[in-house]
Amino acid sequence: MKRVSVIGVGRLGICFALTLERAGYEVLGVDLFPDYVKQINDKTLESDEENVEEYLQASKNFRATTDLKEAVDFSDILFIVVATPSLENGRYDHSQVDFIVDSVISYNLGVDKDKQFVICCTTMPGYCDSVQRRLNDYGYNFTVSYNPEFIAQGTILRDQASPDTILIGEGSPEAGDVLQEIYEKITLNEPDINRVSRIEAEITKIGLNCFLTTKISFANMIGDIVSFAGGNPDKVLSAIGSDSRIGSKYIGYGYGYGGPCFPRDNRALAIYANDIGVKALISEASDKSNEQHLEYQVQLFKQSNSTDVPVEFDYVSYKPQSTMLVESQQLLFAKRLVDEGYTVILNERDLVIEQVKETYGDIFEYRRRS
Repeated sequence: MKRVSVIGVGRLGICFALTLERAGYEVLGVDLFPDYVKQINDKTLESDEENVEEYLQASKNFRATTDLKEAVDFSDILFIVVATPSLENGRYDHSQVDFIVDSVISYNLGVDKDKQFVICCTTMPGYCDSVQRRLNDYGYNFTVSYNPEFIAQGTILRDQASPDTILIGEGSPEAGDVLQEIYEKITLNEPDINRVSRIEAEITKIGLNCFLTTKISFANMIGDIVSFAGGNPDKVLSAIGSDSRIGSKYIGYGYGYGGPCFPRDNRALAIYANDIGVKALISEASDKSNEQHLEYQVQLFKQSNSTDVPVEFDYVSYKPQSTMLVESQQLLFAKRLVDEGYTVILNERDLVIEQVKETYGDIFEYRRRS
């Protein structure tokens, strides 16, 4: 049985580890928090991510540790699935990946060791090349590849099993072969497998998400125009999306884009483009359009709704099946309505209510639902 190490078994990493285990791999996961590791090993972990608890209960060849060195020794292929949050300047924070690389360098494994580092978290273009150079400087015969996933919170395991596309930024043809073999084994469908260079993959990852933000912003812009003209935005957008050159996906009128990926990827692409002397005007415009759309939503709502009637929201997470509030346009809309004098009631789950209260206190009325 082939062994694989997954460094970082948070929300995304544990899903990937369980997907690998179900495909027949022996998997060792790494996490910093002893209590979390114990919950994984005791199979008592609670997760609101679809099927995680069931897959964990059924697993036979997956365990976790807090010992990074153990994971490095356990397997020759190391998937790095740690967080790369956005800094205030819009760039990604690579410090967690840097810590892993620095730790591995400190182990003095020797130049005869062949290891594959597969970075799965979102990175600024050029970062993975810099990791390869750092390892080369120490004489290690390690190959760095970039292999991000295109998944959605709430359906991660489903998305990993049946992806539209696989992106492999291979550090070498041999490394690419290994990754392609893994994905052919873990996927239930036959996705397009795109093998490119590391930097091409890094640009592809954020570029793909930026196209979706552009599509969402365009749809909402058209919807705002139609609404202010007194028409039906859904009819207009349905007609536009019926053209096969455009398609119906992400062509709908509603909230702007939010969440942990789209907004920050949009900003990061514009920053990187500027670094190399290119203006990513479309990405910049998408962000401005997304912000303006919220103001139009408020204007349209005020035209037909009195402040005498309470406003209820069924969810304020960035999408219904998630509990995440990162740049949630629904929550921002609810806050703007409070600012305009409306009484706003949030019908939400306990975890979401707790998060909202931390930021906004009691400006909303709360009703708990399961």
